[in-house]
Amino acid sequence: MSRRVVRQSKFRHVFGQAAKADQAYEDIRVSKVTWDSSFCAVNPKFLAIIVEAGGGGAFIVLPLAKTGRVDKNYPLVTGHTAPVLDIDWCPHNDNVIASASDDTTIMVWQIPDYTPMRNITEPIITLEGHSKRVGILSWHPTARNVLLSAGGDNVIIIWNVGTGEVLLSLDDMHPDIIHSVCWNSNGSLLATTCKDKTLRIIDPRKGQVVAERARPHEGARPLRAVFTADGKLLSTGFSRMSERQLALWDPNNFEEPVALQEMDTSNGVLLPFYDPDSSIVYLCGKGDSSIRYFEITDEPPFVHYLNTFSSKEPQRGMGFMPKRGLDVSKCEIARFFKLHERKCEPIIMTVPRKSDLFQDDLYPDTPGPEPALEADEWLSGQDAEPVLISLRDGYVPPKHRELRVTKRNILDARPPSGPRRSQSASDAPLSQHTLETLLEEIKALREQVQAQEQRITALENMLCELVDGTD
Repeated sequence: MSRRVVRQSKFRHVFGQAAKADQAYEDIRVSKVTWDSSFCAVNPKFLAIIVEAGGGGAFIVLPLAKTGRVDKNYPLVTGHTAPVLDIDWCPHNDNVIASASDDTTIMVWQIPDYTPMRNITEPIITLEGHSKRVGILSWHPTARNVLLSAGGDNVIIIWNVGTGEVLLSLDDMHPDIIHSVCWNSNGSLLATTCKDKTLRIIDPRKGQVVAERARPHEGARPLRAVFTADGKLLSTGFSRMSERQLALWDPNNFEEPVALQEMDTSNGVLLPFYDPDSSIVYLCGKGDSSIRYFEITDEPPFVHYLNTFSSKEPQRGMGFMPKRGLDVSKCEIARFFKLHERKCEPIIMTVPRKSDLFQDDLYPDTPGPEPALEADEWLSGQDAEPVLISLRDGYVPPKHRELRVTKRNILDARPPSGPRRSQSASDAPLSQHTLETLLEEIKALREQVQAQEQRITALENMLCELVDGTD
C-alpha cells in the first residue's frame, strides 16, 4: 500500500521577495513609541504610517504609487495632542481612516485622492469616551461605520461613526490592560487577550463572555489572537521558557489546543496576520527580521509550517494589504509593508505558477468594499457575511466617497458634507480642507455633466440616423 509522504498543498512553495529599491518609500521617520501595534495600515489606494511628531501625534498618508524618497515637508495628518498609537483604514471606504492616541481620543479622517497642500488638521469627527490612552482600533468587517476602540481604562467601546454615538460599552470584562481585539468574519463575536493572561470570546451585543481560556500560553509576555475563517482561534504567546508559540483553539473545547507550534526564543511579540481566503497565517515579530507563515487545515496536524521570509534588517512594524489590493496577474497572495527606522519596504508573497491566466484556486471571491449591514441593523441583532467580489479582472477602487456625519451637535462644527446649506456662505469661515473638498466635488460634478452631455449628443445622433433611415 503506497503512502503519500508529501502533503498536497498549493501553498507549499509560497515565497517572499522584497520589492526593488525604487518601489520602497524612503525618508520616513517611523514612530519610536513603545507600543505593540503595527504602526502601519494599508489599502488598495493608500499607505499610512505613524511617524515621529514634535508636540503631538501624527501619521503620514501616501498614495501607493508615490514610491521613492518622501519630501520632508510632505503634509501629515495632525490633530492629536499626544502620540498616535494605532491607525486602521475603513474596509468600506478607502478614503476614511481612524486614529487612536495617547490623548484618550479617536479621530476619523477623510483623506482626499489628491495630495493636500498642507497638513490635514480637521477630522470628520472626534470620538471621546475613554478615560485613558486608546491603543487599539478595529472597524467592523460587515456593518457600515461601526468602529471598535480599546483603551488603557480596560474598556472596549463600539461606536457609530456616522452619528458619533456610543453603540456599546464593554467596561467590566477585563480586569487589566487589553492587548488585542479581533472580530470574527461576520462581526458577531470578539476575541480579546488581556494582561491577566486570559483569552476571551465575547458577544458584544449581549455583553457576555461566551468562552474563555486562562493562560493559553504559560509565559508572561503579551498574547495575541485572531479568528480563523471557520470560527477557530489562532493565538500567539510565550512558553514558560520564553519560547514563542502559535496555538490553534476550538472555542467549543477550550481545554487543550487543537495544535501547538513552538518556534524560537525571543522577546518580540508575534503579530499574527491571517488571510481567510488561503487560510495562511503570517507571524511578524516586532524587532525580528523574518516573517514565518503557516497553513491552517482541517486535517492533523492542522497547523503546517510553510516557510520563513528572512531579511537583514529588523522590522519596526508591518502593514498587511487587503486581498483586493494584490496583483492577481503575478499570483501574488499577500503583500506586507515592512517598516524600518527610516523607510517602508513592500514584501510580496507569491505562489510560483507558469501560466499567466487568472488562477481561480488562488483567488476565491473576497470581501469587497460594500458593507452588508447598516450600524443599527447590526446593533438590533442582525448578522451578515461580507459582500464578496471576484478578482478575475483585478480590482479597481471606486471613486472618492465622502463619509457623512449626520449629527451636527458633536464636536464637528463644520456643515455636514453632501447638499450644501442654503444660508449665505458668509455665516461660517470655510477651512482650507473644506475648500479643497468643495473644489474636488465641483470638478467631479463637472465631469459627470460632461459625460451626460456626450451621452445625450450620441443618443440624438442615433435618433437622427433612425429618422433618416425610415424616410
